[in-house]
This record gives sequence, C-alpha cells and structure tokens, in this order.
Amino acid sequence: MILGKSRRAGKRVMQGVQRFLERTLKLRINQDKSRVAPTGQATFLGFTFRGVRIRWTEKASREFKRRVKELTGRSWFVSMDFRLHKLARYLRGWVNYFGISDYYRPIPEVDHWLRRRLRMCYWKRWRRARTKVRELLKLGTSLSASISVAMSRKGPWRLARSLLANTTYASSGKRMRSLLQNYFCSSVCIY
Repeated sequence: MILGKSRRAGKRVMQGVQRFLERTLKLRINQDKSRVAPTGQATFLGFTFRGVRIRWTEKASREFKRRVKELTGRSWFVSMDFRLHKLARYLRGWVNYFGISDYYRPIPEVDHWLRRRLRMCYWKRWRRARTKVRELLKLGTSLSASISVAMSRKGPWRLARSLLANTTYASSGKRMRSLLQNYFCSSVCIY
C-alpha cells in the first residue's frame, strides 16, 4: 500500500512502481489487486480504513461466519470438548489478528449468534427426547418445561433461540461464556 496526495499522483507512483517491479525485479503484478483508490475504499490484508479508523472488511466477516458455521455444523459429530477446543483456537487466532481494529460494534451481536450456534450443537447432540429432558433437568429447568421443549417439533436452530434455552444455559453450571467478548474485553471496553 502506497499513499499519495491525489489520484493523479497515485497513478504516477503506481506506474513507476510497476515499471520497477516488472523490469528490474522481473516480478509479475496482479492487476486485480493493484489499483489506485481512496483510503476509504482500499482493502489491505483483510482491513479497510475509514478516516483514521481501521476496520475489518465485509469479506473477512463473511469468511469468519463461514468458518464458525463449519466448526459448529450440526452434521459434524465430534465431542463437544473437541469442537469447543477447535472453535476457541480459531477465535483466538481471529481476535489476535483482527483485534487491532477499532470496529467493535458488531461484536456483541456476533457473540450472541455464536452462543446460539453452540446451544444448537448441544441440542442436536442430545437427539432423543428423553436425553433432552434429562440434560435440561441437569441444567436446572422444571420437569414440565423440559418435557414441553423436548417434545417440540421445532428444529435445533429455532429452539436455540427460545427463552428456555437462553435462561437455562445462562444460569447453568456449564455456563456458555461470551467467547468473543472475553477476548476483546481484556484490552478494550465494549459498550
């Protein structure tokens, strides 16, 4: 990334750099990635710049969600410990890379979505109605509420959003920690 004062100056510098790289160093330049643009439209290694603020790009956000969906997929039948280990490892790497960003507004929303994905994984893992009732009772819900939710025809994703699931998992001993907020709160304050 090379910064210039005007578009004309940027084009002039880009031509000079292209000439140097192609003729002197004998390197090929990717024309799709090379362009002259205002800093607000430029992307660099997954980041974009809004004035003096650094944000992650929309493409990086989509890739993050795709990878989390892959790690919390309903058809990936591995133990929850292994799944949580892989997810925590990915989140740690993502936060360490994109943590320099000044863009924290979507973090609580992504955190809620992530916890809902994990609740869905638990619900899918329990499969049978009697297992669901037994596990919900272990988490401290009443018998009647456990039976009514376990016998529901709604799918795991829909039930992961239900009030019972939210309150049960939040108040249980197996507390679903807000994974992303824990990583970001160590260095910044989120409002």
